[in-house]
Amino acid sequence: MNTGRLVTRFLVAGTLAAALHAAQAAQLVIGQVGPMSGLEANQGRAYAAGMQLYLNNVNKAGGVNGHTFTLLRKDDGGRPEDTVSVTQKMLAEDKPLVLAGFFGNRNISELISAGLLEKDKIALVGYRAAEIRAETPLLYNVRASLRDEINKLTEHLATIGITRLGLFYEDGPGAPALVAVAEEAAKKAKATITSKASYPAGTAKVSSAVATFIGNTPQAIIMVASGAAAAGFIEQYRGGGGGAQLFAHSGADIEQLSKRLAEEQMQGVAIAQVTPSPYKISNKLAKEFSDTVAKTEKLEVPVSYAMMEGYITAKVIVEAVRRQGARPTREGMVAALESIDNFDLGGYVVGFKPGVRSGSKFVELSIISGAGKIRQ
Repeated sequence: MNTGRLVTRFLVAGTLAAALHAAQAAQLVIGQVGPMSGLEANQGRAYAAGMQLYLNNVNKAGGVNGHTFTLLRKDDGGRPEDTVSVTQKMLAEDKPLVLAGFFGNRNISELISAGLLEKDKIALVGYRAAEIRAETPLLYNVRASLRDEINKLTEHLATIGITRLGLFYEDGPGAPALVAVAEEAAKKAKATITSKASYPAGTAKVSSAVATFIGNTPQAIIMVASGAAAAGFIEQYRGGGGGAQLFAHSGADIEQLSKRLAEEQMQGVAIAQVTPSPYKISNKLAKEFSDTVAKTEKLEVPVSYAMMEGYITAKVIVEAVRRQGARPTREGMVAALESIDNFDLGGYVVGFKPGVRSGSKFVELSIISGAGKIRQ
């Protein structure tokens, strides 16, 4: 064969292969519907910023299997009805590959009840809700369950001899299950929940609950509340002379507390954390996160635990895309997520099994110092 013709054929074949690869490569949309305004806006925006940090890294490195990522985020203001309607519109118009970074007990419950995930065969990866819920198909979290957090808190209290506990929580359909789990955990720790008080769902109206605990003096109060409600409770409880030790689940971000409370009000408050600290280099993941933050010219919001959680969520999503090869699909995302077992992100392990979609067991306690800083 003529050498010139052979070279031409190779060039044509190479051009066709490149064109085919370009045709297969796509910009993959990750859809977030969350509180970009309202009571939990700081956390919603921080979660989004964390996802974006990692996606920027991936895109700059050429993507995954030729694909790059776009984070599309929409505001629901924390309102459950808007979560459903905005998600419905996003699914119809923007065709996301996967959903991520949703917030709120009622928001998640109403999304599930609306049947949008099943109808569109789309996974939701990474969300924040302070309730005990049955494992739900197509709903994958990258953090420990609330049950794990409550067990950690009660075990710690048992080691320091605290046996009379109070429980402060958000009212709603999931409240009875939460109370039952807390009472079971207390019993295992040989403690008793002597007083319980709730606040209306989706609000920070805590005055009635504060009065309950001022009148009934437990040694410690476990707070399963949003950041805004926890801040309001601490402010009013301390202001009213309440002296119980305060222990919060991970929804009470120190970043949100510090914006509202004085240092002396926060001193001694303990918070269950479900990700490595974003403020110190404790493992490979934390160093990667810290290095990424340092290289970012301007952060949209300050560094926080919510930002770290968003970063982790994006890493899990990208891994699920990587496992699918050249043609990622919604159904493929579900299969890939189900295949993730003991995936080590750098000292933080995520894994899913049939019937187990809380992907981590990591829980540690942080205590706020007199200077309003976290000490592990």
